[in-house]
Parts: sequence; C-alpha cells; structure tokens
Amino acid sequence: MRTIKRDLDALENSGAPIWSRPGPGGGYGLAAGASLPPVTLSPAQAVALMAAVSAAHDAPYADLAAAGIRKIMDVLDPRTRAQANELAHRIWVDALPSSSRAVRSAVEEAMVEQRVLRIRYTSRDGTTTTRDVEPVLFASTSGRWYLVGWCRLRDAMRWFAASRIERASVTKIACSGHTVDEVGEPPPNARPVHGWSE
Repeated sequence: MRTIKRDLDALENSGAPIWSRPGPGGGYGLAAGASLPPVTLSPAQAVALMAAVSAAHDAPYADLAAAGIRKIMDVLDPRTRAQANELAHRIWVDALPSSSRAVRSAVEEAMVEQRVLRIRYTSRDGTTTTRDVEPVLFASTSGRWYLVGWCRLRDAMRWFAASRIERASVTKIACSGHTVDEVGEPPPNARPVHGWSE
C-alpha cells in the first residue's frame, strides 16, 4: 500500500492529474483526456544512452536497447532531439564485428525464458562440442561477453565466451533452477546492471 501511495505521489508531483475516490468502488486514476508527461532528457543524457549502447553493441539485448533509444529520441522535443543528434556526431565508436544475430537472439531468449540452450561451442584449444547449457547470467570482463551457465555435458558451472558460440538453439526443456549464487563471488570491481542508483 505504501509503495502504491508513493508511486501516486510521484506521478502527482510530476504534474499528472490524478483523481482519487474513497470507499467501495473507489480508487485512483488519471483524469480523463490527460496523459503522462513526456520524457524529458537533456541532449547530453540522450547522447549518453546512445554512446553506451553503441560502445556495447555486442552486449546482451543491445538491439532491444537501441530500439528503446530510438523510441526515446522520437518523443523528445524537436530542439532537444536536434541538439542530441548534433552532439552524437561528435562521438566515434569502433564498429567491431559482432557475433551472429541468430546466436545472440537464441542466447538472449534462453536467458529470458529460462530454457536449456543447445550450443555448438569451440573452446580456446580448438575443440568443438555440442552442449546443453542452462543459462544463469551474462558477464562482461576484459571487453568480452560470456554466457555463464550450468553445462549438462560437464555437470558443472562453466563460462562460455559469446564469440566462440557458433550455433545456438533454444530447447523446450525448462532450466532446473541453478542460481547466480552458484557461480561464486563476483570480482571486486563487478556489479549487476541497474537502471537506477542504489
């Protein structure tokens, strides 16, 4: 209840016209004909989002992040959008080759759906195997992305370099519930991705 009231206060403080009606059949709502306020970002904030996604083009869900940024840019006021586009032309990012879109899509889907992923994987020594993996987390270290998951072939938690996954397909088999805690302690400089500060 407190969370709902806090969220309603935040909406009201942002200028949204909220109504409330006490008693049975009552509740809260947005006044008829009203809409939520538009996204307000500075040109630098918009470009920061563009730069982050461009620099991490091989990150999990990077395509979805780029689509989200396009939506944000579409709702910015024309002056802010023009300033952001001008600033964006002043930032260059290496266009490194990325892994196969089909492989990335399968890996991302398996993580979201928590389904076993069948991969064709070539290890550092050149050995190629087909493995069933239960995805647990994505990790980025030293500029490389890894899929960390329970390898059913090795019966252990393993780190798979995303760049060495040659093929991937999502099975219909549900993961058995391995958790991030089983991966072990993250390095001291590692942290989960958050959309807000803690």
